[in-house]
Amino acid sequence: MDEINHGRRFTIIWAVCTIIAVPLVIWVLGPNLGYGEASNAGEDQATTLTVLAAIATPFLLLVGLYLVYAAMFFRQPRGQMLEGPAVRDDAKVQISWIVVTSITVLILAVYGSVALIQNYGDGTGSGASPLNRPSHVGLRVQVIGQQWTWTYRWPEYGGVETPGIEIPVNTMIEFNVTSLDVIHSWTVKELGIKADANPQVNNIAFAEPNRLLSFEYRCTELCGIWHGAMYGFGRVVTRPQFEEWIHKMQIKYRPAEKYLPPFALTYQPKFGSHRAGFEEES
Repeated sequence: MDEINHGRRFTIIWAVCTIIAVPLVIWVLGPNLGYGEASNAGEDQATTLTVLAAIATPFLLLVGLYLVYAAMFFRQPRGQMLEGPAVRDDAKVQISWIVVTSITVLILAVYGSVALIQNYGDGTGSGASPLNRPSHVGLRVQVIGQQWTWTYRWPEYGGVETPGIEIPVNTMIEFNVTSLDVIHSWTVKELGIKADANPQVNNIAFAEPNRLLSFEYRCTELCGIWHGAMYGFGRVVTRPQFEEWIHKMQIKYRPAEKYLPPFALTYQPKFGSHRAGFEEES
């Protein structure tokens, strides 16, 4: 009886499983990867994660299937204690594995880096000096974290500060994220944004909303006893709706402007801008 060629049989099993699994990863798992696809940042994240998952799938299957195959076909017969065969190094297998995995890791590193640079950091915050900036920014908003709330200042609208946020659709927005006390992290799942808010630091993130929706923003950096309550809700609206909303905010919070420092990219903690009496605009 001819000896089974385990190498050939395993390779066929692995190839068939890979051919089946990779499309499933792309078409089934891919749409569920990333924060959200309601902005360019979220779409880019989902695409990048799908590509990375599809490339990693054959390697995951190779290791997982081999463990299952070895447990099924290379285990000792029941009730026997046999000495296993002597195993020597296989230079071809070792070199092939090192070369293939090294090339794959380099490709992933280059792809991920280029995607981050081309897509303005994919909503992750690029510090005060991003490597790449959009050719046109339609709106700037400053996101201010403080225990335990978020407020927003609008430099194009006199530096008014609001307790809530609305942003116009199809507009590239520059979020300038900072903190007045400890480290926070401003996260908007639907828009694919997660930017750390550090005291005395301006952390810039870009995103262009592509649809009308309501979104939730919250702190995702443990910042104290009421960290879990540091969240709120905002909306992506049409440009006319945004203009109407921001003008209402200017009128409503104009009396508080005399207590605020001039607009700046960062503030000293003593210039804390959270004030009792702020209420979320319904």
